[in-house]
Amino acid sequence: MTSLDTAGELPLDELIASIAVDVPDFPEPGVVFRDLTPVFADPRAFRRVVDALAQTPVQEDPRAAALAEGAGDVGFDVVVGVEARGFLLAAAVALDAGTGVVPVRKAGKLPRQRVSADYVLEYGTATLELHTDSIRPGQRVLVADDVLATGGTLEAAISLVEQLGGVVTAVSVVVELPVLGGRERLRPHTVHALWTT
Repeated sequence: MTSLDTAGELPLDELIASIAVDVPDFPEPGVVFRDLTPVFADPRAFRRVVDALAQTPVQEDPRAAALAEGAGDVGFDVVVGVEARGFLLAAAVALDAGTGVVPVRKAGKLPRQRVSADYVLEYGTATLELHTDSIRPGQRVLVADDVLATGGTLEAAISLVEQLGGVVTAVSVVVELPVLGGRERLRPHTVHALWTT
């Protein structure tokens, strides 16, 4: 599928909505999965999504002041991407912003010493992990993922960053499903969503 937004006329949320595909009963009956892979496959739409995520408004935190010196003005030093679609976004945003990227992975995927956090999502439970040397104390972190639903996955990712002394300056997602209450679950962290549906 190709975007009809050839000149960038559509507001970004409308563009995402026009390209994303809803998949009913996936991964379980009753769940509607928002498939953003068509948005990522569209070069113009993906460029606009990445640019918008890289410009996420961040909250200042005195715990991060020492590392903020000379780090530029993007408001974060590294982007953490949550497995799996968050990897695509985090890597692109980090390149766009001139920062590093760190993966948060499912249990058993990281080979070195790691911290873990269990979480519950709308259709099951799981564990996420992060290498212990991937985040420095005081480092400013933007956490990126595709969808904010119940907030369980992102809450676990934030927990991992904070276990290592990182400071989450914002959480940025492409789509937020507010009826599931994820934003409230992530308070007091700033949440930036490109499309709320």
